[in-house]
Amino acid sequence: MTALGATARHAVRTSVLVLAAALLAGAAIRGPGEAARPEAGRKRVAVVLSVGGLGDRSFNDMAYEGLLRARKELGVIGVYGEPASMSEDERYLDFYAEQGFDLVFAVGFFMRSALEKAAARHPDTRFAIIDEQVDLPNVASVRFREQEGCFLVGALAARKSRSGAVGIVLGLDVPLLRVFEHGYREGVRAARPDGRVIRTVAGSFSDPVRGKELTRTAHGEGADVVFQAAGSTGNGVIAGARELGILAIGCDANQNGEAPGTVLTSMLKRVDVAVFETCREVVEGRFRPGLHSLGVKEGAIGWALDEHNRALVSADDEAFLRGLERRIASGDLAVGTGAGERK
Repeated sequence: MTALGATARHAVRTSVLVLAAALLAGAAIRGPGEAARPEAGRKRVAVVLSVGGLGDRSFNDMAYEGLLRARKELGVIGVYGEPASMSEDERYLDFYAEQGFDLVFAVGFFMRSALEKAAARHPDTRFAIIDEQVDLPNVASVRFREQEGCFLVGALAARKSRSGAVGIVLGLDVPLLRVFEHGYREGVRAARPDGRVIRTVAGSFSDPVRGKELTRTAHGEGADVVFQAAGSTGNGVIAGARELGILAIGCDANQNGEAPGTVLTSMLKRVDVAVFETCREVVEGRFRPGLHSLGVKEGAIGWALDEHNRALVSADDEAFLRGLERRIASGDLAVGTGAGERK
């Protein structure tokens, strides 16, 4: 997946700077309470962000990055909504549907129930949900094969660990994140059959202090590489690893630049690609409801290698992971989900 690495280097690693500049320039409008006026020949797209909102340097920021790209390259009118709590999700989705938007995104599995209700009430509005499946004729459901990327970073973690123990910090103990954990464990085993995985759960996607505490816990049990799958909580994992002098692995966005020399790599989950490509389908008149599965083969899942972590990843390490990528993309190596169960 060399192409994915190149895309990541040029499109993902600067997302935080792009977001900041875009916000200052008024590149998107918040709502509800505000809506972009219709313009002839331009589609209107709304992205309703998940818990934690913008600034997580991860899942939500990637979704917003996809919206900004659609504005620039496809000419869509793009707005975003940032609910203060999950209880507001349904109101935001309804608002954009009532305003006649051409596409409304629900970002994250927490929004499934809200979207089911909103989409049923607005059958003429096209909706899309990230990380969940809603079986309605006006909804595109985008799910990722995260286990493939977690397998890759797990294999690298095992190769770089001196102690033989690596950690994983989950935001919540939910089926989706158990898939992350399963893939990570399988990757560790593939590279180091005697490797040990230390699992901790933060109970939040927005508590960096807790992330730092759990990194110390994992390190105390022997882990010298810790993978975060915890949203903004993961920022604390990276900070904690830097303080302890151990390695961290970022998640969703390319977080290598957050702490060069500390972040071994990042598991790339290209939510921005999912948002952009769904926008493109609407613009081109080929919106497809139903389930869309994205992984290594589609260039939507991978791992990050750039100038920030190049010194940490040897040529042998890279060759090993590129070989695994090719096998996954070809179907020769299938990474299971563990049926959402912890092993």
